[in-house]
Amino acid sequence: MAEPIIQIKEVHKRFRTTRGIIHALKGVTLEVYPGEVVVIIGPSGSGKSTLLRCINRLEHMDSGDIIVDGMSIRDAKNINAIRAEIGMVFQQFNLFPDRTALGNIMLAQRVVRKRSKKEAEEKAMRLLERVGLAGWADHYPGQLSGGQQQRVAIARALAMDPKIMLFDEPTSALDPEMIKEVLDVMLALAKDGMTMVVVSHEMGFARAAADRMVFMDEGEIIEITTPEKLFTNPEHERTRQFLDKILHH
Repeated sequence: MAEPIIQIKEVHKRFRTTRGIIHALKGVTLEVYPGEVVVIIGPSGSGKSTLLRCINRLEHMDSGDIIVDGMSIRDAKNINAIRAEIGMVFQQFNLFPDRTALGNIMLAQRVVRKRSKKEAEEKAMRLLERVGLAGWADHYPGQLSGGQQQRVAIARALAMDPKIMLFDEPTSALDPEMIKEVLDVMLALAKDGMTMVVVSHEMGFARAAADRMVFMDEGEIIEITTPEKLFTNPEHERTRQFLDKILHH
């Protein structure tokens, strides 16, 4: 058996709010293996996005450890090396409005990966083609649909040659007719063997792409299983209730 590429061990995270302290992650433990697609589902406020953000230290955990490709994120010396291996795609596309699609994908390659302009541009063009936007290189984000912007954001993350891609509800800000074009790109990535951790409500995608599904509720992992088992025979009542809500609404 391969070593896990992500090991999440007993992670706790609390947030101070005006309403008091929220215990967002309660001792979460999870392993993700190279080439695996893990889809995390659960009601809003269950800790899914917080967990994702802890993996590349966008959130600081209070206790526990996360080891990415053999490096602990608790050790600040590792953090840039770890972030270089992880691509992240958010709900919001976070593209620079004053740069074209091509320019957005070139920027971090030049700054972080120190690639030449020619090299960065060639790679950006290849990736635009891969996400089905070869003809849109010179368009600015404001001239692109939400689905196109999100595909540019995916291409931008891929340009850094990450070993792992994290997706935080990548389609939740999109109009329904644009969701499929983004999920198709993600499905193709999964088929190419990219290690992916995806927080999503898109059950069709989960069914088609996930190796394992994780159901979270109130800061805990309730169930880890295959899509097949989750949809036909979930073990826990809480999982069942959640699936009834989202599959039949």
